[in-house]
Amino acid sequence: MAIDFDAQTENGEHPELAEVEAASGINITPLIDVLLVLLVMLIITIPVHFHAVSMELPNGGPAPDSAPPPAVRIEVSATQQVLWNGELLTSRRELEARLRGAAQIPSPPEIHIHAAATSKYDTVAAVMSAAQRLGLPKIGVVGLDEYTVP
Repeated sequence: MAIDFDAQTENGEHPELAEVEAASGINITPLIDVLLVLLVMLIITIPVHFHAVSMELPNGGPAPDSAPPPAVRIEVSATQQVLWNGELLTSRRELEARLRGAAQIPSPPEIHIHAAATSKYDTVAAVMSAAQRLGLPKIGVVGLDEYTVP
């Protein structure tokens, strides 16, 4: 099978050229290019104030700093003695009476519990549960940095 370069159809055209038909559709690629350019020009020419979002911000400065809430320091010593701001309490009833009185205040104080390293867990847990049971919401254990290992 050889290639015949001199072959012609009945019309006198080359056989491969006779099979090609002309495309009858419109080429829309330039149209899309022009539309994209127009869109970019429109976006650039829109005034800047249309890009901003208007918001109504509150007037005035920040709220004044309020005084820190009062704090009560409850210490549990190594001998299981309970101290209220450095004053020795003689019984659990006295502790509960003071906790109840602190809970009655309109803005109850924070309870800072400091336990000695050798104090019993039961005593510290009893103080914490009594404070929570009597309605004191802010209870914290302070002085834990003494027990960290360097």
